[in-house]
Amino acid sequence: QVHLVESGGGLVQAGGSLRLSCVASGRTLSNYFMGWFRQAPGKEREFVAGISQYGSTTRYLDSVKGRFTISRDNAKNTVSLQMNSLRPEDTVVYYCAARIGLLSTMESGYGSWGQGTQVTVSS
Repeated sequence: QVHLVESGGGLVQAGGSLRLSCVASGRTLSNYFMGWFRQAPGKEREFVAGISQYGSTTRYLDSVKGRFTISRDNAKNTVSLQMNSLRPEDTVVYYCAARIGLLSTMESGYGSWGQGTQVTVSS
């Protein structure tokens, strides 16, 4: 399995921006479809964005379309999530995840997970 470490979370005012990063180690990142999920307390993890192995395909949760952008740099083993126009409802823990194969929006489809990074958006 690939080892994933997220960073970039923090506190921001509504309307502000944050950039989350996920650094992979142990395996070649280009073998993996990468996803970002988020989870609020007491709720299931929710698919936020995903990107195919070489970046040709992306998918977003409807509520983040036009505000969030997922990207990857396989040479640096890094996947990023640029989050703009943040809203208080975006306040949750964000997780980076990796899977072998094609796009999936299902949590169960991913075999490797980071530890999560907290994003807090104040109103």
